[in-house]
Amino acid sequence: MPRGIQRKGIIRRNKIVRSAVKLFLENGYEKTTTANIAQAAGMAPSSFFAAFENKEALLLTLTKEMFESQFSRTEGLIGRDDPLLLYGVETAIQLYITELSEPLRETYVMAYSMATTSEYIYSGMAKKLLQLFGDYMPGAQEKDFYEMEIASGSIIRGFMAKHCDLYFTIDKKLKRFLSCCFTLYHVPQEKQDEVINAVIGMDLKPIAENIIADTVAKAEKGFEEIMMK
Repeated sequence: MPRGIQRKGIIRRNKIVRSAVKLFLENGYEKTTTANIAQAAGMAPSSFFAAFENKEALLLTLTKEMFESQFSRTEGLIGRDDPLLLYGVETAIQLYITELSEPLRETYVMAYSMATTSEYIYSGMAKKLLQLFGDYMPGAQEKDFYEMEIASGSIIRGFMAKHCDLYFTIDKKLKRFLSCCFTLYHVPQEKQDEVINAVIGMDLKPIAENIIADTVAKAEKGFEEIMMK
């Protein structure tokens, strides 16, 4: 393919991603149409489909960026010495993000609901779960953790969908969620309590806010160009 044509395609995708991020943050995933995105990008509605097969394919691009950002940010914050703390903080950040706004909540819930995005999450997490919980489940293989991630992914989706209130605070949500997942992966109660208390003691909301700000900044710069470097 001639380089000029390839470059034109990258620019088109970048414009669409930039517009989609802005609209998803304002209106959520479901209320944002492909025509809305193309219009915000200054393009004809048909131009969207020259860049992405459908809206779900666009969401997959954003999901990949968000999850890579979450894990890299968490590893930079606490390192890899305590796998359970790494899992606890990374998933807690996701729950914090969904409390920042209703459009973010709905977009994250959709990522855990749609076929391609949920498959990306299950497959990627299966590899990580083997590293994180392998010591607690001797003999379990990657395929076992893939199947179990379907369960834990459903758990986090449910907790994301339920917004916090005066009685169901973010701390209560995190405790209940982590307790469910750690029990699923056979973590002893004493270790569960240790990690959950450590996660609750962290100020994770600013990190969640920074991840969203970074995603917006990367969208402005262009995901495609960043990923090609």
